[in-house]
Amino acid sequence: MPPLNTSRPSPVTFLLMGIPGLEHLHVWIGIPFCSMYVVAVVGNVTILVVVRAERSLHEPMFLFLCMLSITDLVLSTSTLPRMLCLFWLGAHDIAFDACLTQMFFIHSFTTMESGIFLAMAFDRYVAICDPLRHTTILTHARITIMGIIVVIRGVAFFSPHPILLKQLPYCRTRIIAHTYCEFMAVVKLACVDTGATTQYSLSVASLIGSCDAILTAVSYAFILRSVFHLPSREAGFKALGTCGSHVCVILVFYSTAGFSIFTHRFGKSVPAHIHIFIANMYLLVPPFLNPIVYGVRTKKIREHVLRALRIKVA
Repeated sequence: MPPLNTSRPSPVTFLLMGIPGLEHLHVWIGIPFCSMYVVAVVGNVTILVVVRAERSLHEPMFLFLCMLSITDLVLSTSTLPRMLCLFWLGAHDIAFDACLTQMFFIHSFTTMESGIFLAMAFDRYVAICDPLRHTTILTHARITIMGIIVVIRGVAFFSPHPILLKQLPYCRTRIIAHTYCEFMAVVKLACVDTGATTQYSLSVASLIGSCDAILTAVSYAFILRSVFHLPSREAGFKALGTCGSHVCVILVFYSTAGFSIFTHRFGKSVPAHIHIFIANMYLLVPPFLNPIVYGVRTKKIREHVLRALRIKVA
């Protein structure tokens, strides 16, 4: 860990550059980003309201879905509004403490989302492979414990990030070549050797991401094995359709997040605008897709939403 340096205070503000090389397209890029953010907020809030109002939906799958919706709302709201101010209003300044706060929310809640995907994969595994014991294995108490573990893991592993950056001296440029305060983009501005700090961040992110991805893949492999042994072909196709859509969302999340992590470690030749654009995708696309895949395609939630809309129209 770099030593404390009291002779060079932390900067008051940083300047977010946006997407290098695509500054002339910021206004246009902001339009689809804003549309996806609106869909993410409306969709995830709808899921939370419907599940809370309907006691019949207080099942493991929907409780995990609520955790995912809360995570998506925090993750997207901690980045998109500030990003749109940058794209549309040219608001490049961000306070140092606000930058560290945004960084903590981004990295900790990304880790929480990964943990929730793993928990949801385990839920689907139990529901399909051992349906008779589903409710006895995944009781409300155990689901609560799983949620607490996911939160503690995200906070514990990524709380050191803003603390470490707070201690570093910054004597170079204040310009962050990114659309938000990413750890690796900020640590590059320090004027001391940050090798140990960088290795800690990349190692933690790689370890957590790879473990979650492998365990999630194993769960879905067991699910597929059980699906192919179902006596009813119709039930098998239905289960495959549900699992297929879930796997697509998970692949988008892990592929974009993994690309960002490994570009920092190995991909020095990747153009900055491509790296930053994909880094935005793993913060925006999953919160946008999750309500559609897990909500609209879930029959119980779809029926309750349509029923509520009919009542209001009537």
